[in-house]
Amino acid sequence: MRLTQWTDYALRVLMYCAGQQGREQPVTISEVAQSHDISRSHLTKIVQELAAQGLLETTRGRGGGMRLMRPAKEISVGAVVRVMESDFEMVECFNLENNTCRLSSHCVLKGVLGSATQAYLAVLDRLTLADLVPQLPEGPALLAPASGAAPVHMLRLVQ
Repeated sequence: MRLTQWTDYALRVLMYCAGQQGREQPVTISEVAQSHDISRSHLTKIVQELAAQGLLETTRGRGGGMRLMRPAKEISVGAVVRVMESDFEMVECFNLENNTCRLSSHCVLKGVLGSATQAYLAVLDRLTLADLVPQLPEGPALLAPASGAAPVHMLRLVQ
């Protein structure tokens, strides 16, 4: 399985916001864009979708920005992936309307790949945003690199 860049960036935005939950000022798109070296305009579209999905609260204007709509420990990574990804069809036969595979009626592969997809999502369902944000002794990580440092890439699900 591979996540689209759209979902990868959405998770980065949410993780960044989770790491900043305790601060007074909301997180800005520019801040996340700079931290991860991602286009601000691309992130704006992603943030709009996250807000539409009820994951982010956004405020326009001076002093505006974004915050998680609920605590990071209540946001399932699996749920985020499901709303951000548009296609879990591993092979053609997963789509009944467009399936032309001649093996479909007696193929075992479809069931195996379906089980693999469900297992993949089950692992993500066991994780919350809070699980993805590293904890430092003094509190949540800021997920922002020190000035001049390379962007931080925090999503490490393989154990």
